[in-house]
Amino acid sequence: MTDPHPFITQALGLAAQALCLSNPNPRVGCVITTGDGRVLGQGFTQQAGGPHAEVVALRDAQARGNDVRGATAYVTLEPCAHQGRTGPCCEALIRAGVGRVVASIADPNPLVAGQGFARLRAAGVEVEVGPGAAQSRELNIGFFSRMVRGTPWVRMKAAASLDGVTALANGASQWITSPAARADGHAWRARACAVLTGIGTVLEDDPLLNVREVATPRQPHLVIVDSRLQTPPGARLFDVPGREVLIYAAQEHPERLPALQARGATVIHLPNAHGKVDLPAMLHDLGRRSVNELHLEAGHKLNGSFLREGLVDEVLLYLAPLLLGSGAHGLSSWGALQKLTDGLRLEFHDVQQLGPDLRLVARVAGRADF
Repeated sequence: MTDPHPFITQALGLAAQALCLSNPNPRVGCVITTGDGRVLGQGFTQQAGGPHAEVVALRDAQARGNDVRGATAYVTLEPCAHQGRTGPCCEALIRAGVGRVVASIADPNPLVAGQGFARLRAAGVEVEVGPGAAQSRELNIGFFSRMVRGTPWVRMKAAASLDGVTALANGASQWITSPAARADGHAWRARACAVLTGIGTVLEDDPLLNVREVATPRQPHLVIVDSRLQTPPGARLFDVPGREVLIYAAQEHPERLPALQARGATVIHLPNAHGKVDLPAMLHDLGRRSVNELHLEAGHKLNGSFLREGLVDEVLLYLAPLLLGSGAHGLSSWGALQKLTDGLRLEFHDVQQLGPDLRLVARVAGRADF
């Protein structure tokens, strides 16, 4: 990625502050400046229903007593052109008298998709597009996925020893990695719209699957793949306030619905031809429910199903400097291969050391090409 304009870099830094805040809206930053480079106002997109980055920046300029007429607005995504829970940002910029807009990339939302730029130009505002495009798209990879593909960006998280063991033969798995790695894993949970797990994990571990190790303004939704609708109404996962719980089932058990619904769960019946949950259809349903990034934390069987059906976009893997020998299982179980060429090819996207552990982010080759 090339370095964009300094004020776009500043706007991208602001957008990053919306990482765990703005879902399902994109993470956007805006900096408004004079011709000689003085910052008049700045801001980033707030929680859904709150003001977008451009409006926050305009309000900041007003609060500072700054006149933005003729100013340049540097923004990391095309200003929106439609009326949603908030008004069109392009109109707010026009009304304020901004003379120039430098935007990183067009909004992939069909309700915008160039219309924001067109309305700005029609009002006599100079528009430049391109600086920071790759960085803005990367920051909003889930939003672009949902808008273009209709499905979330699926990130599969796992922790393992160097020899690929995720649990001992007796099932023990806590904790293979260090506190630093676990806190980082919670940060990735926090940025997702939803965390997904399987009924096996729910029954075996009774997990909360919430964000605890880092501060967060919101809890991501929880999605459970539960073909036979076995989720216990007394499970701890229902004790997390303020989040939606979606249970996808393949079998209908109307007698079990009232207790689950009383705990706040939404049950979606979505079977495939084999009596399991239709995972591709589930992803499209989650896309319709405005899920941008889906954080998969499940056992090896469900991980294997996602991999086998080609539904994983990215793998988030924490490796501990530890050898555990013959464990119960590895990262996934998706069938024995006969040829090396049948393996799933990944590309390293990021590698970092966290305390004693390594964090690897690897993407399925070509999956970000949309």
